[in-house]
Amino acid sequence: MSDARHIPDRLDRPLRRLLRSWEFLLALVAVAIFIANSLASPYFLNPWNLSDATYNFTELGLIAFPMAMLIVAGEIDLSVASTIALASTLMGAAATAGAPIAVLVLIGLVVGLFCGAFNAVLVTRLGLPSIVVTIGTMSLYRGLSYIILGNQAYTAYPTGFAYFGQGYVFWVFSFELVLFVLMAVVFGALQHRTSFGRMVYAIGNNPTGALFSGIRVARVKAILFLLTGLMSGIAAVCLTSRLGSTRPSIALGWELQVVTMVVLGGVDILGGSGTIPGVVLAALVMGLVTFGFGLLNVPGIVMSIFIGLLLIGVIALPRLWSRLKPRGT
Repeated sequence: MSDARHIPDRLDRPLRRLLRSWEFLLALVAVAIFIANSLASPYFLNPWNLSDATYNFTELGLIAFPMAMLIVAGEIDLSVASTIALASTLMGAAATAGAPIAVLVLIGLVVGLFCGAFNAVLVTRLGLPSIVVTIGTMSLYRGLSYIILGNQAYTAYPTGFAYFGQGYVFWVFSFELVLFVLMAVVFGALQHRTSFGRMVYAIGNNPTGALFSGIRVARVKAILFLLTGLMSGIAAVCLTSRLGSTRPSIALGWELQVVTMVVLGGVDILGGSGTIPGVVLAALVMGLVTFGFGLLNVPGIVMSIFIGLLLIGVIALPRLWSRLKPRGT
């Protein structure tokens, strides 16, 4: 009789699921890009350069977390970049009038919440499609910024305001990076450890079934729009602080980058599935790619082309794979 012990299959299933997961693949990609960047440029491994690399994804990642939950619930918000522009413009106007730092931060958060609430009312109360609504408010919020500022810029921000976008909490760990990690933990717990997160998944998979099971679908979606607006306001504070100025074109095109980050993180664009850890890894991947391109002096237009192709690829490849995969496997 053999002395070999039988190991129950259920013991190694979690490991097999991890190795086959999209998050594990993203982690491998992140490591590969890190190694490639370190070989491509002798300046990449400098601790301060690595710290600067985090600015390429922290502000986008702050918006990507609630956006991921919103897309999981079957909705989308394409007005996030314009919300940043409007919040930054009103902060700049207040700074020019002599408002203190606390008031500027409050304005950024309130404007973000207001924009999210306006989207929520149009979608959940009037029943309008979120993609149509937020395309409209994307133009509305950005247009208001252009009306207020025109071709001018606000630059009269208080000296201490720069801390949110340029300050460091400890050594090379910037305020933005610490905030990004904190929000990753908060939204990860909200999505994966609470009943609210389970309701979001239920709504994304079957909104009618969720409604008949007692879930207040409109209320959950409204909260998600509010969270997306709030995090856009926080990103506006960080970005404005880092740049030290406001123009109507601030954060132009960020909605595409945020959606790409979310979809790259494994969130189904049609809703119902996705994880916050996947979004964190996708943010890291995109940040490393952007910083690597910067070190190699690759033009910005090339990065825009890359992001567009990446978005198409991560949406199309799973569907192409499912069609090519033999039936019954």
